[in-house]
Amino acid sequence: MSEKSLADVLLHPVRWRIVRTFSGRELTTTQLRGLIDDVPVTTLYRHVGVLADAGVLEIVSERRVRGAVERTYRLDQTRQAVGESGAAAMSREEHRDAFHLLLAGLSSDFEAYLARESIDVLADHVNYNQAALYVTDEDLERIQRGFADLLTPYLRAPDETDSGTHRRLMMTTILLPDDT
Repeated sequence: MSEKSLADVLLHPVRWRIVRTFSGRELTTTQLRGLIDDVPVTTLYRHVGVLADAGVLEIVSERRVRGAVERTYRLDQTRQAVGESGAAAMSREEHRDAFHLLLAGLSSDFEAYLARESIDVLADHVNYNQAALYVTDEDLERIQRGFADLLTPYLRAPDETDSGTHRRLMMTTILLPDDT
């Protein structure tokens, strides 16, 4: 599948939610259904199939459960995002759609957080801000490598023996040039 086709696959709200839910996790479709319970089961399974066929999700393991095969999936580590060639091939409208989809997902996540019975933005480490950076291209590359080195150990869910002290946070970065 070409990078452009991969972008087309990812530019669907349900598939985008599925991808975000799998981020750093290995899940069965049953576990996924428990995390995305507002999407009809057949629709969810159909979109998992589309993502698997596109190579976005890969099968980690299979086991027999009551005569059926239960598959455990994860994001294909080599195809988690549209690569440079795919991004370069996208039109302005496709970039706009992808960005709006990201913003809609962020807004939905924040609304879900605010809808909790009790929130504590300090204890929950909720943070959102915007800052201007003054960098050279070399500075930006160094910052991006530093983020990758710093965050890589935290990008996978802990194994099942975890004492429950880890919690899942979603981190989003957006870099835009500011010509002012």
